[in-house]
Amino acid sequence: MERRVFLGLTLAGTAAWASWEWHGQKEEAAAEARIPATVSIMEFDASGRSTGVVTVPTIRRTDSEWKKLLAVDQYMITRRADTEFAFTGEFWNSHDDGLYRCVCCDTALFDSHAKFSSGTGWPSFWEPIAKQNVIERSDRSFGIWRTEVRCARCRGHLGHLFEDGPRPTGLRYCINSVALRFVTRNLT
Repeated sequence: MERRVFLGLTLAGTAAWASWEWHGQKEEAAAEARIPATVSIMEFDASGRSTGVVTVPTIRRTDSEWKKLLAVDQYMITRRADTEFAFTGEFWNSHDDGLYRCVCCDTALFDSHAKFSSGTGWPSFWEPIAKQNVIERSDRSFGIWRTEVRCARCRGHLGHLFEDGPRPTGLRYCINSVALRFVTRNLT
C-alpha cells in the first residue's frame, strides 16, 4: 500500500470516528438537559422489603462536586462511564446476602437474590431490585451498540445490560463493583 493511500485512509477513519463521537456527545448533552427535577423510585428497608414509591429530587452535581465526594475510580466509572477490569472488583465473586446501593446517592439498585455467577468477572444480576430505580439507554460508544444501565436518581453509570442471562428474565445486568455499595441484609 502506498504511503499516501495509508495516510488518506487513516485521516478518513479518524474523521469518521471524531464525527461519530461528536454526535454521541451532542445527544448526551441534549439528554442531560432533559433530566427531570424529580424522579420516582422504590425505597427499600434494611431487610430488603419495599417501603413504597417516593418522589425525590434528581441529584445533580458539577464535576468538581462529584470529584470531591467520590474516590477517583468511583468518579471515573460512575461519572465518566469507565469500566473496571474483569475479576478485579470487590463484588464479582461475592455471595453475601443483602442489597447493592448506588455509591453516589444510596438508591437501592440490586438485591443479592437476583445475583448470579456469569463467569464474566463483573457482578451480574438477572433483574434490578425495582425497574424504576435504573435507567436503560442506548450506548453507541466505541462503535458498539449496547444498552447502558444508569442509576435513576443521580444518573451514575453502572454498567451494561445484555440478553444472555439466566431465567426467569434472560437478562444480565453486568455492573461495575465500584459503582455499588453493599449493605448486608438486616433480618431483625
